[in-house]
Amino acid sequence: MKHIFVVDDEKNIRDILQKYIENEGYKVTLFSDGRQVFQEMLRLKPDLLIIDIMMPHIDGLELCKEIRKQSETPIIFVSARDDEFDRILGLELGGDDYLTKPFSPRELMVRIRNIFKRMEKNTAVQQQLVNIRDVNIDTNRRYIEKDGQEIKLTTREYDLFLFFACNKGKPYTREELLEYIWGYEFSGDGRLIDDLVKRVRKKLEMHKSSVELSTIWGYGYRLDD
Repeated sequence: MKHIFVVDDEKNIRDILQKYIENEGYKVTLFSDGRQVFQEMLRLKPDLLIIDIMMPHIDGLELCKEIRKQSETPIIFVSARDDEFDRILGLELGGDDYLTKPFSPRELMVRIRNIFKRMEKNTAVQQQLVNIRDVNIDTNRRYIEKDGQEIKLTTREYDLFLFFACNKGKPYTREELLEYIWGYEFSGDGRLIDDLVKRVRKKLEMHKSSVELSTIWGYGYRLDD
């Protein structure tokens, strides 16, 4: 059974989400702020977190930054902030999705299912090992390494990189990549993909990989064979 953490200082939001999440057949643990999340993550190992951004003690963005130091567990932000800058910042820090309050709990459930489906689909890739130049991908473990060292990618970064690795040499538009990565029409623009590609490139460069994600000007991106 999938286990989801809900971190929100509004009790009515926690109660509503608990009802919907449990009705979907998932287990849920509730938190009124982020201070206990780290300890419970190590103990309970959740499959996904729903985090409010505006909270006391530690806000959702800081919480995400700390979580990403030790875990790539998918994170969905929920926030009353509707500015595009906040949405982009949340995704830049490692969030996998962003919903603006007030939101439909049913829409949140769809986005949760899409994340889990994407993870299961990638795990079910027939090839257990995918090789691209000097990088190896173990799809069963969602593990990427170069020269024995792990390249740590968030859920969305991994999804994007595996997609490119399985479709080497083929260019894709930003719109096609948005649809593939999020699985629905996301309320954003191509800059979300630009940022995602930039983050993957940076991590590949940190490991001195020869893998190249090329920009096709006026079109999109391609992973060179």
